[in-house]
Amino acid sequence: MSLTTDWTTRPETSADREGVYGVNAAAFETDAEAGLVDALREDPGAWLPDLSYVAEAPDGTIAAYALITRCHVDEVPALALAPVAVLPDHQRQGAGTAVVRAVLEAARARRERLVLVLGHPEYYPRFGFVRASEYGIRPGFEVPDEAMMALVLDGSAAVAPGTIRYAAAFGV
Repeated sequence: MSLTTDWTTRPETSADREGVYGVNAAAFETDAEAGLVDALREDPGAWLPDLSYVAEAPDGTIAAYALITRCHVDEVPALALAPVAVLPDHQRQGAGTAVVRAVLEAARARRERLVLVLGHPEYYPRFGFVRASEYGIRPGFEVPDEAMMALVLDGSAAVAPGTIRYAAAFGV
């Protein structure tokens, strides 16, 4: 399939909850990520309602999802991008790229500075992510260095180094 589909992206609404759950449950081996989204919604310290985005398929159903929640690097506020999910029938068609770009733009519009992601090192650099270790940022658990990435949204080079503290729902 080609990347020519013009994906409509938008913030999630309350009417999208079932569809968001379905995308996350279908995109991963278990429904753990779907449950994670529900748990994050209940955490007022982590949930940022305007940073939960969907991409719609041409028929209006939800094809992809991206969530950014609050985390910290030591005591400095930052953002965590997770999960990112695409229905299997829509993978490799640009839906994931569209929804990630949209949620990152929304974070930039909020004047947020830093987004962190633990993900595929072949995928996320297309959005500008680099190894978090380049900024002296590290998770509090073992992961391959190339999989923990950071994106400075405002283009500045100065980012506080430290250890990432995720919302409790992440379980790390």
